[in-house]
Amino acid sequence: MAVHIAKISGTYAKINEMNNAISWFEIPATDLDRATRFYETIFGVSLAVMDMPNIRMRMFPINDMMTQVGGAVVDSGGFHRPSATDGPLIYMNGNPDLQLVLDKVEAAGGQILVPKMEISPEYGYMAVFLDTEGNRIGLHSVPGGV
Repeated sequence: MAVHIAKISGTYAKINEMNNAISWFEIPATDLDRATRFYETIFGVSLAVMDMPNIRMRMFPINDMMTQVGGAVVDSGGFHRPSATDGPLIYMNGNPDLQLVLDKVEAAGGQILVPKMEISPEYGYMAVFLDTEGNRIGLHSVPGGV
């Protein structure tokens, strides 16, 4: 990875080239409490609360914003809109085996749209589900999972 030096506010700082094509994602919610319970249940994590004047966010855990991808479930009063058909399809981390996450989707109120399937031996597995808010969300796990 290349490192660049840039002058910011009179001081020099290291600026790294991107490690990932995505750095942040936002999943729309019409009922933030329901969506929070859904994602906490299927991933077995706690989402952190961050509320601002125009947007309420429940952020997925992340250790390092410089090298990892972060994201949140958001209620923005209509700026973000759930969709089962429109917009980008994001794939969330299902490692080590996305089936472990997928097995919790229906009991948590979601629907499986595409069951676990192999992409290829090199790229691993994928699946797609509909969350409680009507968003279609993908799961991906790398080769070596079950």
